[in-house]
Amino acid sequence: MAIDQEHGGRYTVRMSELKFVWDPRKDRANYRKHRVRFDEAATAFRDENAKVYFDPDHSEDEDRFILVGLSFQLRILVVCHCFREKESVVRIISARRADRREQNDYWS
Repeated sequence: MAIDQEHGGRYTVRMSELKFVWDPRKDRANYRKHRVRFDEAATAFRDENAKVYFDPDHSEDEDRFILVGLSFQLRILVVCHCFREKESVVRIISARRADRREQNDYWS
């Protein structure tokens, strides 16, 4: 369960070990803006075909990642998050539906 700095800052962890946290105010604001709730975004982490990318542009204070995955509501989502390795915690920052290009990347 370590962050792999040599291969783009990816991480590997068993889903049963993960906990998800988020700010309830950000969840409400995210829903108003993108119509995606963070509890749905958390389900995209169960997608075995999800793609995770390191986000160097937003990683000054902590490592941030972008997950593109299929939610339980069958929507392809882009989920910005941080991974706290010691606690196996994913902090969801934002989530939205993938645009057409991102959907094509997901399916390819």
